[in-house]
Amino acid sequence: MSNTVLAIDIGSTKICAIIAEIDGEKVQVLGHGTTKSQGIKKGAITNIELASKSIKKAIGDAKRIAGSNITSATVSISNAYAKSLNSTGIVNIPHKDISIKEINRVMQTALYNANVPNEYEVIHVLPYNFRVDDQDFIEDPFGMNASRMEVDVNIIMTQKSNLSNLKKAVRSAGVEIDGIVLSGYASAIAVMDEDEKELGVAVIDLGGQTSNLVVHVGNSVRYNDFLGVGSNHITNDLSMALHTPLQIAESVKIRHGNLIETSNEIIELPIIGDEENRNGVSLEIVHSVIFARVEEALMILAKSLEKSALKEQIGAGIILTGGMTKLKGIRELAQSIFPAMPVRIAKPKEIEGLFDELKDPAYATVVGLLLYRAGKHTQYEINFNQEMMHSKNVQESLEDIQLGHIGQTEQQSESDNREPQYQEEEEKPTTITFEDLPDIGKEDSNPIKKLGNWVKQLF
Repeated sequence: MSNTVLAIDIGSTKICAIIAEIDGEKVQVLGHGTTKSQGIKKGAITNIELASKSIKKAIGDAKRIAGSNITSATVSISNAYAKSLNSTGIVNIPHKDISIKEINRVMQTALYNANVPNEYEVIHVLPYNFRVDDQDFIEDPFGMNASRMEVDVNIIMTQKSNLSNLKKAVRSAGVEIDGIVLSGYASAIAVMDEDEKELGVAVIDLGGQTSNLVVHVGNSVRYNDFLGVGSNHITNDLSMALHTPLQIAESVKIRHGNLIETSNEIIELPIIGDEENRNGVSLEIVHSVIFARVEEALMILAKSLEKSALKEQIGAGIILTGGMTKLKGIRELAQSIFPAMPVRIAKPKEIEGLFDELKDPAYATVVGLLLYRAGKHTQYEINFNQEMMHSKNVQESLEDIQLGHIGQTEQQSESDNREPQYQEEEEKPTTITFEDLPDIGKEDSNPIKKLGNWVKQLF
């Protein structure tokens, strides 16, 4: 059964809304809208009214193209105010067979045991290690036979005030929130392949005003961090160093931004506050300004990766995504900062109907939101609404069925299906009372009735 969804990536430089139809794991894009962010700085909402106007415009454009009037959305929330903590849950399995219900129970126990601060609200509970009886590192406990199960989870939470401001801005745009996903987690979903998930990978999303780091190890997000530096800072640096307007500095960055090659070529640029005169600037200065800022950002992220204590478990290396990855030579620079680790630049996964302009690293988060809704999330997860999400094709009614009684249950269900036919036949003579019904099977044994029948036969 298909389902129409709206995904909104609320970034610091742009807001992107996509309406898509999801049928199982198939995603078909119907319409999109992108607008410049206002009232949002470094991932946090600083002006609800301006942010709401930007969100409303992006949604309006997407609705017009899609021809849909959808009223609820899944939105991204910045890593800026997100924190993580680890917790453990233990449960006994009374029926010995592990169902979705038992997995939910152990994860809820881990969440209950966690010391979540009052000013924070949980947005994801992600399991990264299951233990069944004495066996460790179980990939998937579903259907296993055990008397006890344990789980280690990574709980991602965000400040209640930040969440409240986000809800207000989205509601003011005429849309209710039905799901919230950490932006770094969404970006990771959009760019990781199955091998990278299994081997362990670090996803770095280099955006406009912010950069996110997410470490995916053990089939789950284990670590996330945030850096308030993005490609806009390069523009600001160029504007100050070259004494040129921001718009000119942005075009210089796009046209001449190169982290490998330097040139002695001189370019003429307008001067801030002086419309008549122009200033000659060497591309060597442009190169050194851009190089210094990008190197600094990657070095800070490298230190954060060391701090995670998960570097040794990252077998697939580093994935770079986000708008800043369009700078020439960024992969080579990252390779030198993360030695002995493979580095690749990733665009979001192909989705049917995805517009060409969205096939760009800058749109990884919004594509990740759609894939999240299509079931590409972690195998088991407790989401923002405290609901259990899983990738199993199991009906809720089957949760309590023990594996050993499936055959018996099938027989019962067949007989249940036949019962209504008998009931219909019995219910037709509604005017006859119970006393009027013949005494079937006992008629011949009654001596008075026998005598009556004999008399009838004689006459």
